Amino acid sequence: MNELLGQAIHGDCLHVMAHIDNSTIDLAYLDPPFFTNRHHSSVSRDRSQKFSFADIWSGLAEYSEFMEARIRQIHRVLRDTGSIFVHCDTSANFLLRTILDEVFGEDQFRSEIIWAYRRWSNSAKGLLPAHQTIFFYSKTDQYKFNRVYGAYSETTNIDQILQLRARDEHGVSAYATDQNGNVIYCGEKKGVPLSDVWEIPFLNPKAKERTGYPTQKPVLLLERIIEICTDAGDLVLDPFCGSGTTLVAAKLLGRRSIGIDSSQEAVTLTQGRLDIPTKTDSALLKKGRASYANADKEALSLLAGLDFLPVQRNAGIDAFLRVQIDGTLVPIRVQRSTETIMEAASKLARSAHSKKAAKAILVRTQKSDDLFSDGMLPRLIELVDSTALRVSERVAELLAEIATEKAANTAFQGSRRQAARP
Repeated sequence: MNELLGQAIHGDCLHVMAHIDNSTIDLAYLDPPFFTNRHHSSVSRDRSQKFSFADIWSGLAEYSEFMEARIRQIHRVLRDTGSIFVHCDTSANFLLRTILDEVFGEDQFRSEIIWAYRRWSNSAKGLLPAHQTIFFYSKTDQYKFNRVYGAYSETTNIDQILQLRARDEHGVSAYATDQNGNVIYCGEKKGVPLSDVWEIPFLNPKAKERTGYPTQKPVLLLERIIEICTDAGDLVLDPFCGSGTTLVAAKLLGRRSIGIDSSQEAVTLTQGRLDIPTKTDSALLKKGRASYANADKEALSLLAGLDFLPVQRNAGIDAFLRVQIDGTLVPIRVQRSTETIMEAASKLARSAHSKKAAKAILVRTQKSDDLFSDGMLPRLIELVDSTALRVSERVAELLAEIATEKAANTAFQGSRRQAARP
């Protein structure tokens, strides 16, 4: 079996696994055909390679026989401490769950993991598919499992995180107290245990690890699976390795691996990736989704009453008006207190040009540049004074009018008193 380690092997995994010794694999991950009954094809990013495979069956009976034979082989080669993760979608997840119950036993079911992600919209009638399922089974009750913890919710009270919990005389979990009834603090806890819903971004078209293979999964997803059920040096098997993501993740984490695929193109691709293993870091996972919502709330508040869409991560545009001009959306920007009107106009103009907008709206919030004139603005920008600015100017006008009236009245009264003197 040693000759199989650390490489992708071309062939039917059923036949290749026959050469793997009993109880030698620590983790098996399968991303098998999903019973979609269609051909899958795509091209590499540089368009130099074509990838394709057929997921076509005469019916569920043929698909069931195919999958059960291979899952039974995996059960044979797994160690007693080993686990299997089977990736699927709604096409035949019910059938795969039945096969796993039959081969591994219902009592060895551990989790139904939901991999959730944001996807582009489609025109199909119904809810947008935005998740896939991964079934997690162990071979025995002695399976390996490494706990992974995540951050607490922003709504969690910090004192709850720091307080020790214990069970009372009724077996109910409660905050532990000392003999004087004071809550016992135990220092910060590890975090929230990993749940069975994983929000890991789908590979975007510009991801550096993206190969163009039609069913490629992100390395981050496979790293999480490998981390929770294996230790350094353990052996990972992927009998449908495709683009080789499992093997790349295993290598990056210091695990050994065996990959198998019936497509020579997939095997060649996998070997190339293993020579230079690459992973795309996710800013979303590192910073959190809230970090992307960085639209200027103060600026948006000045647009209240308009029908608009806030724009995130754009230095020149605060929002798009839903109304269109000449078939294009209308970007709008609010002048900041720290910038001149020309600085604001320059930022808006650059962004508006990149969006090929016909017109853009600039909301002026202050008049501090006496040398400025409307003719200095780029032609596509329409300048509109904010309500606050118009109100301030009108109030200033009213105060000036009142002051003038008072001055005139004072002068009139003075002239009357002067005329009344003998």
